[in-house]
Amino acid sequence: MTQQLASTPPPRPRRVLPPGEREQQVLDRIERARRRRPKLREERITMSHGAGGKATHTLIEAIFLDAFRNPLLEPLEDAARLQVGGATVALTTDSFVVSPLFFPGGNIGDLAVNGTVNDLAVAGATPMYLSAGFILEEGFPVADLTRIAESMRDAAAAAGVAVVTGDTKVVEKGKADGCYINTAGVGAVAAGVDLGVANARPGDKILVSGPIGDHGVTIMLARGELDIEADVESDTASLADLVAGLLGAVPGVRALRDATRGGVATILNEVAKAADVGVLISENAIPVRDQVRGAAELLGIDPLYVACEGRLVAVVDGDQAAQALAALRAHPLGAQAAIIGEVTAEPVGLVTIKTTFGGTRIVDLLVGDPLPRIC
Repeated sequence: MTQQLASTPPPRPRRVLPPGEREQQVLDRIERARRRRPKLREERITMSHGAGGKATHTLIEAIFLDAFRNPLLEPLEDAARLQVGGATVALTTDSFVVSPLFFPGGNIGDLAVNGTVNDLAVAGATPMYLSAGFILEEGFPVADLTRIAESMRDAAAAAGVAVVTGDTKVVEKGKADGCYINTAGVGAVAAGVDLGVANARPGDKILVSGPIGDHGVTIMLARGELDIEADVESDTASLADLVAGLLGAVPGVRALRDATRGGVATILNEVAKAADVGVLISENAIPVRDQVRGAAELLGIDPLYVACEGRLVAVVDGDQAAQALAALRAHPLGAQAAIIGEVTAEPVGLVTIKTTFGGTRIVDLLVGDPLPRIC
């Protein structure tokens, strides 16, 4: 007897989505992934956790923010704003483990002062006082420590701040890498100043105060591990005067950030996430020195992700962008400032870039750590 096989119905034709709808589906998936609660999946800390990119953000949000959560910490700005009596003060802290300790354009000492001063300045504060904690390795040359302390003294004087307290610890030889420095800084915030990346809104313009990537490339080349020569040095400098001039001339400044670990790309992603907006930048508008661009290409890294130590990113009211650009260019540190993009309504939470070739791509947070221990 012949058994009749039941016929299998033909597969239903798959609907081909038009390009615009396909793109929107991808963006929706990215947005859903970003909204998930951060979870640290690694069992051990890696160098990527200190790079300022995705791993750093996950570490901060999944471990530290979860443990210490409070309204003063939650904005995750470069400095906390505190009410002391009738005054508003900004408080920040930072640690410096740069390798090598001495590099073209600076050393760990002036880097520590400038980095802390800049975190206060971009919070809209006038920097006033610093602390300095030193972790020294047994056998570290006293002459090098003297040189570092003198650089800190000179940088503090140039920034108009005083080092008013500190601490020193010495560990056994082989337990550190010569010298680590921890700092804290306090500054006064004027009435009416309220800066933060969450303030960004569609129509705002994005500015950078000068060429990007100088510091990170300088540090990498100073290590001597690569046979690359380039006439470039760190941009480490105090931004306090530059910020004061900008805030005095432009009432529509929404947010300021100094572009350290993770570079400009990280800051723009923080803007997009905190304000629930999109950010669109133009590759051709981003100032990068030829030497830095060439070295970055040989190293296989994008200057957008390379740290600066004397550059800021500003988000300003679009109607005041020209005014802000003029204010930045009036200062020596902002002579090569540029408008590099704008804040958009869509796609929410994403940074996109118009490339030199006319296309558009997503600029995500840094993955991995191509330039460890740059500050």
